[in-house]
Amino acid sequence: MSSIVPGSKRMTTHSVQELKRKGVKISMLTAYDYTMAKMVDAAGIDIILVGDSASNVMAGHETTLPITLDQMIYHASSVVRAAERSLVVVDLPFGSYQGDSKQALNSAIRIMKESGAHAVKLEGGIEVIESVKRILTAGIPVMGHLGLTPQSIYKFGTYTVRARKEAEAEKLITDALALENAGCFSLVLEKVPAALAEKTSNALNIPVIGIGAGGGVDGQVLVLHDMLGMTHEFSPRFLRRYLNLYDDITKAVSLYIEDVKLQKFPNRDEQY
Repeated sequence: MSSIVPGSKRMTTHSVQELKRKGVKISMLTAYDYTMAKMVDAAGIDIILVGDSASNVMAGHETTLPITLDQMIYHASSVVRAAERSLVVVDLPFGSYQGDSKQALNSAIRIMKESGAHAVKLEGGIEVIESVKRILTAGIPVMGHLGLTPQSIYKFGTYTVRARKEAEAEKLITDALALENAGCFSLVLEKVPAALAEKTSNALNIPVIGIGAGGGVDGQVLVLHDMLGMTHEFSPRFLRRYLNLYDDITKAVSLYIEDVKLQKFPNRDEQY
């Protein structure tokens, strides 16, 4: 059942935080183009993330690293034109904010100004806190991202669960508190133990949205193409496929090819 209410106002960073205060779970999905974003928004999703996962699912790259700031702005612009209710958050891509807070601010300004998005998201904790603060000085809302941080894949060399060991778990909570204190309006936790994710959520006043982080957080996010079964190579434990569009689409295309070859399409009613 759709959660959207006719005439309902657009989601904001404030209304997202109010959902946590009221104990209402937050729904978030990715989208990268106008058509898909239109459907996701109409269904009543709270937040649309224009993720750098577009590098994987839209462009076919092995990692999220190759996607550029210009490409992220293109995808974000398409999504913003479709979204009438959802809060649109855009990933700052690899290389656009790390190690240089001025560059981070300029990147965030470009995304907001050129795409019309409502907030940006970046990966990391204490090491990117200056970039977070600098972006916030321009009045740009920031969503944090801890746990598995795909832009750091070559540093860790694996997509396995993060923060299983005590020291890493303690650092994650320290980083989460630092991001909240710096002014982030929410936080994504990716692929961390459920107990740690719940502990982090309880320690923060801002919403914690999980992906592979259990049900004790304030909301959930999935990659749209994974959730709809458009991709089939990727099958982590946390992924629930609500459709199997890969098979449905390939079958539909096969039927179309057959009808064209056998001259069944178009028929008399499908021509002028």
